[in-house]
Amino acid sequence: MAKDNNNNGKMTVEEAGRKGGEETARTHDREFYEEIGKKGGEETARTHDKEFYEEIGQKGGEATAKNHDREFYEEIGKKGGEATSKNHDKDFYEEIGHKGGEARAKQRDDDNDGKMSKEEAGRKGGEARAKQRDDDNDDRK
Repeated sequence: MAKDNNNNGKMTVEEAGRKGGEETARTHDREFYEEIGKKGGEETARTHDKEFYEEIGQKGGEATAKNHDREFYEEIGKKGGEATSKNHDKDFYEEIGHKGGEARAKQRDDDNDGKMSKEEAGRKGGEARAKQRDDDNDDRK
């Protein structure tokens, strides 16, 4: 046990905190930590505004970017895409493709230079992804 020579043989605040944390971890289960986390999250949401969450989100993103390379982001993107494809069907991909096409169309002027419309490109992209997902599922069977 670390003793502070200036505390007359008493534990330091840091040592007491560490020991208390270890004892709490030993005597409480996962549900306890979930409950206190939920309460803390609710209190934080009650006492903080949108700007607070934007700021901590930005800081977290910057810290993550400093600590990880392109391969990290490729891997988590791949995992996210695989998880999404397992949980959604063809209709989901058609819908998000359609929505993406509509949103993209609103961002640009319609210059009608003979190219496929943005809505059509989004719809076709959604349909192609849904077909690819269905083909992948057939290959797994």
